[in-house]
Amino acid sequence: MASLELNHRERQVLAAVIRSYVETAEPAGSRTVSRRFGLGVSPATIRNTMSDLEEKGFLFHPHTSAGRIPTDKAYRVYVDELMKVSPLDRAQSERLSAEITQGTATLESILRRAAQSLGVLTQELGVALGPRLDDTILSRLELVRLSSERLMLVLSLRGGAMRTIFIEVRGVIGDDALAEVQIVLNERLAGLTLSAIRATLGERLRDTGATTGGTELLNIFLQEGDQLFDMPSPSEGDSVVLGQASVLADQPEFATGDRLRSVIELTETRTELAQLLRSRKQSAGVQITIGSEHGAALPAGLTVVTAEYTAGSLQGVIGVIGPTRMPYEKIISLVSHTSSLVTELLDG
Repeated sequence: MASLELNHRERQVLAAVIRSYVETAEPAGSRTVSRRFGLGVSPATIRNTMSDLEEKGFLFHPHTSAGRIPTDKAYRVYVDELMKVSPLDRAQSERLSAEITQGTATLESILRRAAQSLGVLTQELGVALGPRLDDTILSRLELVRLSSERLMLVLSLRGGAMRTIFIEVRGVIGDDALAEVQIVLNERLAGLTLSAIRATLGERLRDTGATTGGTELLNIFLQEGDQLFDMPSPSEGDSVVLGQASVLADQPEFATGDRLRSVIELTETRTELAQLLRSRKQSAGVQITIGSEHGAALPAGLTVVTAEYTAGSLQGVIGVIGPTRMPYEKIISLVSHTSSLVTELLDG
């Protein structure tokens, strides 16, 4: 671990430099650190410690400034070991709850309000990723006769979504056979994801003991199962919901047009962003990736903070994107609380 390179004084000075830089956006000098953080040592000692931290790759000099700026390596140690997450105050909690719960209760509208509210409170770019609909669980299905040659299949999915499919049949399917098939399908398929149903339909509909009319209808399900139980998902880019990128414009890191333009381009072509967020659903809790840890997936100098939310059997992520110079203690708390609120709303 990188922190094993650091002694107690170096850890103290590093944390102080990071807090100073996050608050002021100005390189931190030894006198500033000594005056603001009262570490109990002289500015000369702090200056020597900062030089040691620079040699170890935790700080660097911007241009000819006497102060230092944290590196990605420094932020990683700070996030993992040095900081203490700030508890969310009551006012922020109530504001989040009020803003996310107002309006319609569809998944998309909840995610949009959550990303917008989170972005405003953190002054970062709020972001959310919708779940893969293919992982939706079938609650029940219903077969409705429309005419002698046409049926309607109604799939009720966990989380409140529904899907309606029309089925063409040959010959007359009696009411008894229709009811029989509906019972068989519900007994053998309810509680499974749509992807699992498609993968195992043939095995699950084997040996049903159905009547002749029922067998004919079940054969249609066997032949057309891939289409009947498919839930077309939007493209990966369309599953990304964003807050306002304009909140970043006030931050010093985006004072130049090129830096801000690179983030705006990211929001306009969202496929890469969706793939990055989708890969973050592998572990519980808040996930933080900093700067160069993203490789080429994001423009340089950005941090992504996300947490997973659930909607029944479905999962997605919500969080923020901003410069590596961000108040991690506050943002981690806000992201974690927002993901919990979204989960509570979606799970009812």
